[in-house]
Amino acid sequence: MKCDRMMKTAMTVLAGLLTLNAMSDPVISDVVVRQRWPWSRLVDIDYVLTCGDAQCVDVAISAYNDSSALTLPGYSFSGDVYAVSNGARRIVWDPTVTSCTNAGVLGKFRVALTPSIVPLYMAVDLSGGPSAASYPVTNYLTEADVPGGITNDLYKTTHLLLRRIPANTFNMGYNVNRPVTLTKPFYAGVYKVTQRQWELVTGDRPSNFTTDYAARPVEKVSYNDIRGAAPAVDWPATGHAVAPASFMGKLRDKTGLADFDLPTEAQSECLCRAGTQTYYNDGVAGTPNTESNAQLNVLGRYKYNGGMLADGSAPASDCGTTNGTAVVGSYRANEWGLYDTHGNVHEWCLDWYASNLGTAPVTNPAGPMASSPSQRTFRGGAFNNPAGDCRSAYRYPAYPTVQLHVIGFRLVRTLP
Repeated sequence: MKCDRMMKTAMTVLAGLLTLNAMSDPVISDVVVRQRWPWSRLVDIDYVLTCGDAQCVDVAISAYNDSSALTLPGYSFSGDVYAVSNGARRIVWDPTVTSCTNAGVLGKFRVALTPSIVPLYMAVDLSGGPSAASYPVTNYLTEADVPGGITNDLYKTTHLLLRRIPANTFNMGYNVNRPVTLTKPFYAGVYKVTQRQWELVTGDRPSNFTTDYAARPVEKVSYNDIRGAAPAVDWPATGHAVAPASFMGKLRDKTGLADFDLPTEAQSECLCRAGTQTYYNDGVAGTPNTESNAQLNVLGRYKYNGGMLADGSAPASDCGTTNGTAVVGSYRANEWGLYDTHGNVHEWCLDWYASNLGTAPVTNPAGPMASSPSQRTFRGGAFNNPAGDCRSAYRYPAYPTVQLHVIGFRLVRTLP
């Protein structure tokens, strides 16, 4: 029996239990797996979650054919997988995006579901460097659980620290008139990726600013350096595929997590705004001076608070952190605890550049299939920009091959 017919008549019922030192020990029961055959290949996994009213849990899915474990990509599952609350719930498995599509027999397909309290932070230990066989990943339930606190220099040099961003709806754009819904939670880097972090993953250090380099943001890295080049790597045509030799390819391989990537444009503006709809993410209404203003002075490094020299000229590559790029985390974080979402260096996004994003409501936008000319999007402003170019909605195009000392990136991990 082919995979797409594996449960024509079969139904499997399992229970998944896990005792946690949480408020009321979440329990999953009444698990029912049923394919929608013959009208669909999709597989419904119904279950009941019992947990405290104030709790929400993530659900880990282990799949088997009888006693043989199956390796299924996380993106093949959708529905009630993350931040799930009490009650009857459903997960949907799509076998057509897996190796099961037209091969193999899954006559005794079953799943085990394991609940766990939602971790607010995750950290990746890069200290083993480019020769490490793996990079350990650790989850932390609350900010108080993060060893040394999130401002520890550890997370600016040898470890990556990411914070969970909830699925949400917000208004995007300069006039905040494009309703965008993100249905999937994602983790976003608390800091931009730094030079030392890039060096520990790739073994090289390409950036312009060389003095006190470790905790300064990496720059002079192209979109292709980060993900790989088209046509093999071509978001959204090839999805989240990346080149094995790219930064993202190496990070995925050594963490075992295939969902690290650049943010989409929508995710980038969402993580910058952190729930605000104002010019900057400080929540202050109105349009401030677009050259220099007190609001941006405390939010990020830009042209008039040290980015450029007092006479307006560019700082030398061997300048200290008083000029040029600042050490990440030197300015005030937004409401979600993310630093440098305004200024310091621009941040690459996944999307091809579109000159006009429109105003129609969209859900999980991936951007156009291609652009002409073939340019990707970057956002956020940089140390050499005036204040107006560091606003929450600022966006600009660049060719994916360019390596500029004003463009870096922030890591995200989108959950299935």
